[in-house]
Amino acid sequence: MGEVMLFLTAGNGPVECRIALAALIDILSREAKTSGCSFEETRGGQPDAFGPKSAVVTLSGEKAEEMAGAYCGTVRFVFKSPVRKGHQRQNWFVGVRRLEPCADAAVVPTIEHKDLRFETLRAGGPGGQHQNTTDSAVKATHVPSGITVVCREERSQHRNKATAIRRLQSILELIAADHEEQEKAALFVASKQLERGNAVKTFRL
Repeated sequence: MGEVMLFLTAGNGPVECRIALAALIDILSREAKTSGCSFEETRGGQPDAFGPKSAVVTLSGEKAEEMAGAYCGTVRFVFKSPVRKGHQRQNWFVGVRRLEPCADAAVVPTIEHKDLRFETLRAGGPGGQHQNTTDSAVKATHVPSGITVVCREERSQHRNKATAIRRLQSILELIAADHEEQEKAALFVASKQLERGNAVKTFRL
């Protein structure tokens, strides 16, 4: 079963881009359900009432690769600003790129195991009669940051635990990059790479 992690960013855009990003998370969640893919999200930064500046979405399932490929690039949203009445601009952009997880679960220099809290869950999601019904899903929380991920793709609790650590590692590496680039207003490396004239998808809200 394929698994893809996607990084979504509002870049340096205004609050409307965060609104668009929140809308994109909802769109991806609904499409994942329709496509028979499991969907997990981790929102970055400190989301406010309008939405997060970034998020990491994990898709798992036979159509995960196909679905991810359709969204990688720049996604354009067309709507009138609900925040600034009378504002003329109606095009808002969200960047999407594939995120490669840390390859080796044993190499986690920014994570200490004492900082991790694990909970077991009953695995769910798509799968029909082959769905895993044991308590093998894992919810992992990095206590210092409060970041939580859920891994339910594998039948082995041990493998789900290893996958959770890799996902946390990838997200923490992105956050570390954010801290280094904060003065330049780059939330992540991809934050400056939005191509506003070359949208792969357009949504009207």
